[in-house]
Amino acid sequence: MSYLIDGNNVMAQRVGWHRDKPGARRRLLKELARFARVSGLTIEAVFDGAPDDFFPDGSSFMGVRVFYAERGSNADERIKALVEASRERRTLKVVTSDRALGDYVRRCGVEVIRSGEFRRRLDDEGESVEEVEPERSAGVKESEMGEWMYYFGVSPEDDEEPARGDASEPVRGRAKPGAHGKKRKRF
Repeated sequence: MSYLIDGNNVMAQRVGWHRDKPGARRRLLKELARFARVSGLTIEAVFDGAPDDFFPDGSSFMGVRVFYAERGSNADERIKALVEASRERRTLKVVTSDRALGDYVRRCGVEVIRSGEFRRRLDDEGESVEEVEPERSAGVKESEMGEWMYYFGVSPEDDEEPARGDASEPVRGRAKPGAHGKKRKRF
């Protein structure tokens, strides 16, 4: 099962979201990532406006695919295109409050969830996760470490330090003058 989120509709469920649209977008993406992790669902979010520098069109943020409206268009049209391209419409759910978009995707055989209902679900899920995983004062939660390592392209083996004297590990540090038989020029 997967969710296709009309991002601006869900952000609009919070009072004052429009004062800091990039901040609201980042907060929603974090909430969607947590929801995806806890539920095991595939999540894609579509936003109106220009792509964020940190989350370009088609990128993935902690397991959430991020899309934007095409230039001169809106998120609803992009959602329609994604629904039309979907192979598994029976298991797809579109989250939107837009009546015309909702009617269209229902005709395509896709279930619609209202943005307010989904916002409440996110809030409820967030509260239950916070009870189970209390926030640490700083750093990355142990439960998120794998996602961050994947995000930055690091494998768990990269985190292990080699044993002292391991010949396969290159020696780090500054080269001494005259090393390699040549004097270094100063510029």
